Amino acid sequence: MKHCIVQDEGRLRIVTLNRPEVMNALHSEAHHELEQVWDEFAANPDLWVAIVTGAGDRAFSAGNDLKIQAAGKRGPSARTGFAGLTLRFDLDKPVIAAVNGVAMGGGFEIALACDLIVAAENAVFALPEPRVGLIAGAGGVHRLPRMIGQKQALGMILTGRRVSAAEGHTLGFVNEVVPQGQALEAAKRWAALILECSPLAVRASKQAVYAGMDKPTLREAITTIYPAQQRNLESEDYIEGPKAFAEKRKPDWKNR
Repeated sequence: MKHCIVQDEGRLRIVTLNRPEVMNALHSEAHHELEQVWDEFAANPDLWVAIVTGAGDRAFSAGNDLKIQAAGKRGPSARTGFAGLTLRFDLDKPVIAAVNGVAMGGGFEIALACDLIVAAENAVFALPEPRVGLIAGAGGVHRLPRMIGQKQALGMILTGRRVSAAEGHTLGFVNEVVPQGQALEAAKRWAALILECSPLAVRASKQAVYAGMDKPTLREAITTIYPAQQRNLESEDYIEGPKAFAEKRKPDWKNR
């Protein structure tokens, strides 16, 4: 890989955006490379959880590489969106953002596309696109209001103001704030907790959350049986979980 580093540790994949010379800003070539990385993660039955972070201690990602865009060299968009993630609506495996510095524009949108956000104390979040004549169209203007409420989201979207990790936690889009330099280790701790659970039940839960929020009524959201939920119901793990609990042992998840 040219623009990212991929490390698999057991059932965990760690993807590091690796353009520190431009604060891990991304361009078309990087998006397509990351699309391939996430395609492989989605298809690999031995990988259950992923973490995305940024190289260096300055930035998670500063978003679009605007210098390339200004030079008229912007290439084709990736099918699955910014960093291969923001338009990936069919990924039921959990992804955690370990934000270790600046997460601006598309960088913030990458984090918002993840299921959990762990932020170092020096992390800074913003959607500054209107300040350069753009819109946070890779999900920022849509995901943020669904997470923290319309007025608070518009306060960030319409001004491009910067929000600290602590304020992000108060607003509700950050799960945990940790000392500088510890975001990745904290994200691994969250991943370990997820890995204790049934992978099929985790994916069924994630799919139900997101698909359920698109339903017009709460009744319909609750009474719908989602595909991943049905797969979980028919799995070996659906029996293994209660059996292990009754036998007072750790479950042996088969992921089938």
